Formats: sequence, structure tokens, C-alpha cells
Amino acid sequence: MSTPRRVVLITGAARRIGAVIARRLHADGYDLALHYRGSAADLRSLVGELEAARAGSTLTLQADLAVFDRLPELVAKTVGHYGRLDALVNNASAFYPTPAGRATPVQWEELFGVNARAPFFLAQAAAPHLRAAGGAIVNIADIYADKPRADLAVYAASKAALLAVSRGLAVSLAPEVRVNAVSPGAILWPDGGIDDDVQAGLLAQTPLGRIGDPGDIAGTVAWLLGDAASYVTGQVIRVDGGRGIG
Repeated sequence: MSTPRRVVLITGAARRIGAVIARRLHADGYDLALHYRGSAADLRSLVGELEAARAGSTLTLQADLAVFDRLPELVAKTVGHYGRLDALVNNASAFYPTPAGRATPVQWEELFGVNARAPFFLAQAAAPHLRAAGGAIVNIADIYADKPRADLAVYAASKAALLAVSRGLAVSLAPEVRVNAVSPGAILWPDGGIDDDVQAGLLAQTPLGRIGDPGDIAGTVAWLLGDAASYVTGQVIRVDGGRGIG
């Protein structure tokens, strides 16, 4: 039996920006299918918080997005549990330095597999359900897709591919399904930290002169999924403090 609430599948939902997106959409009334790969403890904590607010509103799904067969399975389990799917947020990402001259084919395959291939094939699997719901997709890209950093050559290329995927899906799935992308700037520093000079340089390139907040991304995602953006598709929304200017 289908839930009366809208349902969203969020990849990489256990922590960082993904968890903030999950909290925001849950507060907006969505039921959630929350994908994670290895951050089980973080996801348990998040689910406990959300279930305390509204029982029966979450489904947890573990998968390595680099394994192709797991992609349609995530969609099938979501629809099997809730009876519907209204939105897909492709947030999960692989990220590490890949400077030209030292990058390997294995790194290329991993970064493109998670950052571009998985979002495309998740969208393909979700498309029939999203069409039935008049739903939407938001892909989380990166400012580096347009303004690459020297040590992130392959990562930047994979996120640029995700922008192309987003535009292609917007054309392919129209008019029933809207597809957009969000490109964050300096929102959260990497888990392993960041060189002080690099951090200062990034902020110096940011007209607003400060780091952003994960809630900035979550709010943009919520807007793109909602009725207020019903005539918006194929767009890339930069949430970067102005860093993409010029």
C-alpha cells in the first residue's frame, strides 16, 4: 500500500551534506529511503533521530554504488517498501586527489563510476516511478566541475560528466520529470583536512568571503524538488558564495 507522503531516495545520506539534506526533506514531510555504503553508525544515529520525530518514515539501504547491480535494487527496494517514489537525490560522491601525471585507470573508473555512472543508472531505474509521480531529480555536483583544481583533475572531470548527465536526463525525462544539479563551493572541508594555504586561497576567490553551510545546499535541494521550481529543469545552481563568477 502506498504511503500518502512523498518519498525521496537519497544516496550518501549518512553524514555530512547528505544527512543535512535528509533532515531538511524529512522536516518538509517526505518519507526517506537513506542509502549508505560504510557509515552504518552515523546512519543509525540519523535514523533514530528521524524516527523519533515521525515513526515509520525511514528505510535504510546499504550498497556500494560502484557495483552496477545494486543500483536498480535500491530503487526496487524503495518502491517495494513505500509503494511510490517521488524524488531522487544523487548526493553520494567519491573524492580524493587525482593530479594529472599520477592518476590511474583504477581511480578513473572509481570516480566516474560513483560520481557519474551511478547517478545516471539510478535515474534510469527510477524514471518510470518518477514519471508516474511527476517527480524530480537533483544531482549534487561540485564547483570543481567548472573550475578544476590542479590536484583534482579526474574528480573534476567526473563531476563535469555529472553535469552533462543532468542536462541529458532533463531532456530525456521531460516533461514528466525535472532534473537539475547543485554545485556547492566551500561548504565543508574534506574529512582529512585541507592545507591552510589552500583554504585561504579558496576563500579569497569567494566574494562572500566565508565558508557556506550544509543547510544552504539542503535548502536549494528542497526548493528544486518542490512546486516553486515546477518550471525549472536542466539547470545547474551554484551555491558557492559567488566563487563561480568570472
